[in-house]
Amino acid sequence: MAQQDGQKRKHFILSGTAEAEQFRSAGGGGDGPAIPARDRNQHGAALLRQVRGLAADIESARIAQEAAGLEEGFGLQIAFESFPDVEFAFESLGRASSGIELLNVRYEGERPLATVFIPDGKLGVFEGLIGAYLDESRDGKKGPRNRALLDTIAEIRAATLEELWTDDPSTLPRSDNEAFWWEVWLPVRDDRTAVASGFKRLARGLDFLVADGELQFPERTVLLVYGSAGQMKRSVLILNSIAELRRAKDTAEFFDSLRPDEQSAWLDNLLNRMTVPEPGAEVPHVCLFDTGVNHGHPLVELALDSRDLHAVEPAWGVDDGDGHGTAMAGLALVGNLTEALASQEPIQIDHRLESVKLIPRDGANGGDAKHHGYLTIEAVARPEVTAPRRHRVFSMAVTARDNRDRGRPSSWSAAIDRLAADADGQGQTPRLFVISAGNVNDRAAWATYPDSNGTDGIHDPGQSWNALTVGAATDLVQITEANTDGYQPIAPAGGLSPFSTTSLTWQSHWPLKPDVVFEGGNAAKDPLGEMLTMTSLSLITANSAIQDRLFTTATATSAASALAARMAAQLMAEYPELWPETIRALIVHSAEWTKAMREAFLPKNGHPTKGEIVRLIRHCGFGTPNLDRAMWSVENSLTMVCEEQLHPFKREQGKEPSARDMNLHRLPWPLEELEALGQTEVEMRVTLSYFIEPNPSARGIKSRYRYESHGLRFDVKRPLESEADFRARINVAARDGEEQTRSGGIDQDWVIGTQGRHKGSLHSDIWRGSAADLASRSVLAVYPALGWWKTRPRLERYNTAARYALVVSIRAPEVDVDLYSAVAAKVAAVVTIQT
Repeated sequence: MAQQDGQKRKHFILSGTAEAEQFRSAGGGGDGPAIPARDRNQHGAALLRQVRGLAADIESARIAQEAAGLEEGFGLQIAFESFPDVEFAFESLGRASSGIELLNVRYEGERPLATVFIPDGKLGVFEGLIGAYLDESRDGKKGPRNRALLDTIAEIRAATLEELWTDDPSTLPRSDNEAFWWEVWLPVRDDRTAVASGFKRLARGLDFLVADGELQFPERTVLLVYGSAGQMKRSVLILNSIAELRRAKDTAEFFDSLRPDEQSAWLDNLLNRMTVPEPGAEVPHVCLFDTGVNHGHPLVELALDSRDLHAVEPAWGVDDGDGHGTAMAGLALVGNLTEALASQEPIQIDHRLESVKLIPRDGANGGDAKHHGYLTIEAVARPEVTAPRRHRVFSMAVTARDNRDRGRPSSWSAAIDRLAADADGQGQTPRLFVISAGNVNDRAAWATYPDSNGTDGIHDPGQSWNALTVGAATDLVQITEANTDGYQPIAPAGGLSPFSTTSLTWQSHWPLKPDVVFEGGNAAKDPLGEMLTMTSLSLITANSAIQDRLFTTATATSAASALAARMAAQLMAEYPELWPETIRALIVHSAEWTKAMREAFLPKNGHPTKGEIVRLIRHCGFGTPNLDRAMWSVENSLTMVCEEQLHPFKREQGKEPSARDMNLHRLPWPLEELEALGQTEVEMRVTLSYFIEPNPSARGIKSRYRYESHGLRFDVKRPLESEADFRARINVAARDGEEQTRSGGIDQDWVIGTQGRHKGSLHSDIWRGSAADLASRSVLAVYPALGWWKTRPRLERYNTAARYALVVSIRAPEVDVDLYSAVAAKVAAVVTIQT
């Protein structure tokens, strides 16, 4: 993915009209090293000998394959080793017309190595390439034919297991006797099913344990098998049928099934690799509203000072008699412990924890909801009295039992909106809340997955406009418990978790929720059709009952919300000056829908309508966030962050309140670079995040008694629109006070569109079009929409300023172009004008 390629650089932070803060960028790259000329005769003759020497290997493989009764994938895997420090033209090794397939590319230091599948009878293709290289009569202007490829190749040989290993080299098995779960990546050729079934037959013949289920991608099928390297090396046939080998990720089942003394050893290893800020350090804190936290857990006590343990009611105590809060603490601190425990790498943590016990030991998750708004306000006050200047994110996985509100604000969700906006403090210190969407707890309903997600609505207070509401997705599909033959994961890899609730049943005017989805685990179906939770499909975290064991499992939107709070703290540590609204915007802006999400909720054929995209969002939010995308820009994918304010309304003497300000953001697009790309498709994404002041009542959703204090909208100048016409169009929209006037027409190139995206207080949309078209879209407007600040003048809030965070990114995913450096030379200005 483009965001993960190239030099990571900080986003552009552009705030205020007078100046733009620009972060340093790394120097440019340049051309790769030139390919040294080889002695043509000596080098060509050596390569030709090596290629011809492979004929015996291919013949042996052919005989073995025929003896095994296999017909598909006949041939040999060949390894090509490059000279160090040269650009290896490995893409030239694949020859689709001859069935020659590039399987993988890996690196040993600076030296690239490629593995290629050569079908029987096609070895002559490479002999022909080398022959042309040796034939001086066929030289071109740049010297020998095929020099750009052959002068980079140091050696050609039959591939071994090591040539197929594309995982971290440190995970390569250290002995042939080490047995573990392998991730086997099979190529997809003419018949995907025949390749997979042939491999399974070979594997079982070598006494491998083959797990049920497989992942299918356009060009790969991924299976799990259990066995040793010695078994894998025993058959050239099995190696010849594989494109890549990796060590399967350890599952929660492995660590949860360890004896208590073994868990202690694994945890000690992790603690020795962890670095955590000292108590009192000026770092972000994740403040957990839950069942309390067991401070005695060795992992938790590193990051949670005893002075940061609180309870809404002192008589409850601060300990965790339920276990849920301690489990959330482990996830909010380190993430899924399955990954951390399996690694041997150092782990740097830049945030700490706080805990407020929100419900007593005998209060179930989502107990007496009518008191939770008040209790939440009290819970916020506890740590803020102790450490008033501390940067924190509030994380709450406590929800009501039912979903009867269906998007309508409740007293609890309105209390959270008021706290987030700091309405009592006149908006001076807004707060970031991360809350879980609530769970589909009826296991029988999972039988109709994913329809079961759509029929169970997000639970109170997940309808909060200002909070980041988190649903659950999952990549956990490996069932590794004993005696589970025939068990199948309910959700596919990358799919919406069966636990996750949605806003599909809400009325269309309510916010698009959840905002994002994080890992929340999976469930399984046994051969008899019973729906089950499985340890191997769960996350591993800290266990409160440390006298019994140190690890336990966690799932569902509770776990997902803890991971989201962790990401928020990581962003706050990297960008400590950013507002809570901005952190929320960056998380959402970094999110993308997976292939599985699209396949589940969008039509299989044809271009999805804007209504179908909204339906996808009401299931999966804006997708799964990515920390790298949220935190860094790269050469061909850059992000600009603006923090601004405007006065939405004014009241002149003797008149009713009316719209006042809109902000114009001049976007510093690299015009020459974009125009040079011409019709190449590029992408612009815009995310607008702000906090409303709530005014809940049952007096009409769009009446003068509406819930939100104000709305903000964004729009972008169109290619054939002058700036004067653009301003006029936005003036009409702002005066109208609705989402978008029909007179302005519809810009079809937005994925969601103005009618769909302007719900709630967070709006994100993606524009796709040509680079040349984007070059002319250089002005973005943020303008006001109706709210009770305007329609309820007697409350005298019409002169209140509203601040917002605007995140804009452009990406050219298919081209190698340095957009970042070009933008770094420009300055963005924000012009405030009267409407």
